[in-house]
Amino acid sequence: MANMARIPITNIYMGGDYTGRILVGADQTPMNVILDTGSSALALDGTKYTPNITGGDKTTQLAQTDAYGDGSTWTGAVIETTVAVGAGADTVTLSGANAAIAYTASANMFGQTDGILGLAYAPLDDAFTMPEDTWSQKYTDVEVRTGKQGDIQPYLTQLAAENVTSDIISFVTNRSFVHMGGGDANDPLNQGVMVVGGGVECTDLYTGSFQNVKVLSDAWYCTNLKSITVGTTSPIIARINGPKGMPSNSIVDSGTNSLSLGSQLLKALLSKFSASQKALLSKAVMDGQLVDASTLNLADWPTLTFVLQGDTADVSLEVAPSDYWQVNTQNVGAAAAAITKGEPGLAILGLPLMNPYFTVFDGEADGGKGVIRFATKAS
Repeated sequence: MANMARIPITNIYMGGDYTGRILVGADQTPMNVILDTGSSALALDGTKYTPNITGGDKTTQLAQTDAYGDGSTWTGAVIETTVAVGAGADTVTLSGANAAIAYTASANMFGQTDGILGLAYAPLDDAFTMPEDTWSQKYTDVEVRTGKQGDIQPYLTQLAAENVTSDIISFVTNRSFVHMGGGDANDPLNQGVMVVGGGVECTDLYTGSFQNVKVLSDAWYCTNLKSITVGTTSPIIARINGPKGMPSNSIVDSGTNSLSLGSQLLKALLSKFSASQKALLSKAVMDGQLVDASTLNLADWPTLTFVLQGDTADVSLEVAPSDYWQVNTQNVGAAAAAITKGEPGLAILGLPLMNPYFTVFDGEADGGKGVIRFATKAS
């Protein structure tokens, strides 16, 4: 197999979610895409990329339409193209990559980026067979859903199937929201690394051994959250069953910049803080208000410990106050809580859980069901 590819990533363009550059088509058009382990489709903004038929892009009769937890949506035509990541000898190139060219999208879909790269599994990468070439016809989202539904291979699955590199993606991240006052895109806190095709081999990016979190379903990176502990208080036991239609009670998602907790779990979490801390955190979480960072004194705040089912034993992952509070966010001197109220019964464990760790999403482990590996980030 080819070497792994490391690419720099940044949170600047989406206000917290990380993006990285891929090269698309015969001309290797650079496209800055959102990196999302909570979805599977590769979709490019049709105002930024037009299929280059003479250069080798192939249109199809497949169309896709997708929606995300923040309400953003797109509809597009699936093409086969070339996608490359990395540089020099470490470039990973995939010919015949499935990519949707989004000809319609909600205003909040792509922001300042050029598309989204889903890094999860094939069951989330559904496509619809239509009567005609979808790029020329540009069917509406309603029309697309009348087509014959099936799955197509997502990017990482295609890489492994073509024996290009392994179905593994790894991250070094530092923040949940953009850090202000440190140089914007040049600020190391707003930067990170994504590794395509490996992770454990990158010993310069982590220290110590890995803790392996069991993945329960090969759709999302579905996990079993067992409990949350606030400081030295008694553990909050998570409800075993997730919401209807979900195979578990939690997922780990690089495309979510908060710890999104259902109302019951969130209420129990807030109750474990001191009265003054609860008042500040509730205001920030429930009302979305910024807090004067000088009033926080983070040294007095407790660490959150998330216990998840592991491959052989339970895994404990710590989220420090400096990770669930994001200081110098939106304005220098302001702080925002990276905890949000989510869907009942489902915890979406986003960047605050990943930021202290080198996080490896290994889609090949456990017979293809996958595993998520966490090791302490190298300083």
